[in-house]
Amino acid sequence: MKISIITVTYNSSETIADCIKSVYNQTYSDIEHIIIDGNSKDNTLKIINSIPNRISKIISEPDLGIYDAMNKGLKLATGEVVGILNSDDFFYDYSIIAKIVNTFSLKNCDCLFGDIVYVNRKDTAKIIRYWKSSVMPKHGFSYGWHPAHPSFYVKKEIYQEYGYFKIKYQFSADFELMLRLLHKNLISYSYLAIPMVRMRLGGKTSKNLNNVYLGNKECVHAFKDNNIKISILYLFFRFLMKIKQFRNHPKDL
Repeated sequence: MKISIITVTYNSSETIADCIKSVYNQTYSDIEHIIIDGNSKDNTLKIINSIPNRISKIISEPDLGIYDAMNKGLKLATGEVVGILNSDDFFYDYSIIAKIVNTFSLKNCDCLFGDIVYVNRKDTAKIIRYWKSSVMPKHGFSYGWHPAHPSFYVKKEIYQEYGYFKIKYQFSADFELMLRLLHKNLISYSYLAIPMVRMRLGGKTSKNLNNVYLGNKECVHAFKDNNIKISILYLFFRFLMKIKQFRNHPKDL
């Protein structure tokens, strides 16, 4: 089973080496790594080309935003299963892709997701938050539950059948995609109860309060676009889920 990993970059020189190395060092061999760069002005491409990697394709050109770039990568991917590893992020350990492949093989599912940890931007060994996911509860999305997108791996044929990221969403197209696939179209899934990705704090959506507001607003619109009922307390439940991430901190991590 070939796994395609898509990484979107733009002026990512500070973090891209960790991302590339974490893919290169995976124990699983059949990996296709695709880089979609937004015409970076710093040393991002120079760094990518200067270290050992598994990169099969690099595109560097202007785009319409991160989700447009992700769509480019999805359409180029030739793997049976596709995942996205952001340029700020890196795999939790070197066996993650092997565990993903094993789960797809055993469960014969359409997608899988797991847990992620948020780490300090400078000291990536320091865990700040732990996103402990779960099997999807009944009406889970409507009550604030959803998987962590950096842990979301999907068969390419599912994207071809149900569509890609909707780029009208600037902050929450990943949420809308997972809502559309898991809740609306009920694709089969498996939950892999392990931390899969170390994610540096400070992403676009959480960068400031205005972006948090806009991201939440887009999540609410995603329910309406997909004709899915939403709890009137949705934003409260969503907030509680975030708070739990600061308390879910296993001692053995």
